Amino acid sequence: RAQSHPEFESSPTPAARPRVRCRELLAMGGASSYYSILSITAFLIAIWLASKLSRMIGISSIVLEITVGLLLSPQVFKFLPTEYSVCYHDTVIDCKTYHDKLLIAEMGTSHCDLQAYLDAGKYGIWQDAFFKTETVTLHDHFYNMSDGGDGQLTGDHHRRLTAEDALDMWSAGTRRLSGGGAEGKSDYASYEACLEKKCKLELANKCATTPNIMTLIGHTGVAMMIFESGMHFDFEQAKTVGGKACAVAVLGTLLPLIAGTGVIMAFGFDFINGFAAGTSLAPTSVGIALRLLHEAKALQTYFGQTIITAAFVDDILSLILYNILFSLQGGMTFMTFLPLILGIIFMIVAAGAGASVCPQL
Repeated sequence: RAQSHPEFESSPTPAARPRVRCRELLAMGGASSYYSILSITAFLIAIWLASKLSRMIGISSIVLEITVGLLLSPQVFKFLPTEYSVCYHDTVIDCKTYHDKLLIAEMGTSHCDLQAYLDAGKYGIWQDAFFKTETVTLHDHFYNMSDGGDGQLTGDHHRRLTAEDALDMWSAGTRRLSGGGAEGKSDYASYEACLEKKCKLELANKCATTPNIMTLIGHTGVAMMIFESGMHFDFEQAKTVGGKACAVAVLGTLLPLIAGTGVIMAFGFDFINGFAAGTSLAPTSVGIALRLLHEAKALQTYFGQTIITAAFVDDILSLILYNILFSLQGGMTFMTFLPLILGIIFMIVAAGAGASVCPQL
């Protein structure tokens, strides 16, 4: 009850007052606090000043805006309150701890196949390995860590992990590159290394689907920039530059894909990792291209429309690559490409309506 908590005592003792004041100052980092309002306001003013300064010295405002954002980020000067600039799951999950690795272990072969690591000899001596028990039961499967065992098993040596240990935060709404789980695979150096890597993957997925407020505002800004680029799209010029723009888009997709895949494989990684790196290099930032062309007053020129058209086509090709990437370790079926097909159809219909219906309205 709140009344019994020291922070809510009506008349703290003189010795306790400094601690109460400290708690009050720390609490100012919470929701709707004065400190948070000042921090966010100062952050936005710093970005605005960076934009003005860049125009004064004659360079693109994007350069200084990104630089200021990085310097004030949680990774450098930690200027913004953690509650608004860091993913909540990042603050409560530490993939190096035993407890969070245990949650991944309970998920069984969908993440790390214990039997595969035992068969491959990558589990280690059971006294020093992850569970530190001679036997363990996961999802009703019994595992013997001692290669036949050299002693009698007691109740202390047998450990059963219950499904209740696997929190819903790990399993709800995530998307993985592999389609069929990790059954029979022992790709990492050890079973514990697998648990840590998969924990980090789940954490990244959760933070991507439930971002912090500043990240959400950033995503909204990027979406608005893309919408703005569509408003500046000239369909008449697109008919003229369409062929050249498509050629630029194809080269702009394939060359980074090939180069990225080749470089990563040259460092000793497999094709899937290389393909993932190449795919990440393939897309063109429509928002950045729009901003640069707008600042150069070249958006409505022939080459400006060529760049914008090529960027649109490049992004469509990149979406196809992403769908292929998500299916490389699983089954590639028609349903894999159905969302992409529906998205392309919607874009074509919306673009046609914008070109024919909206001008008449």
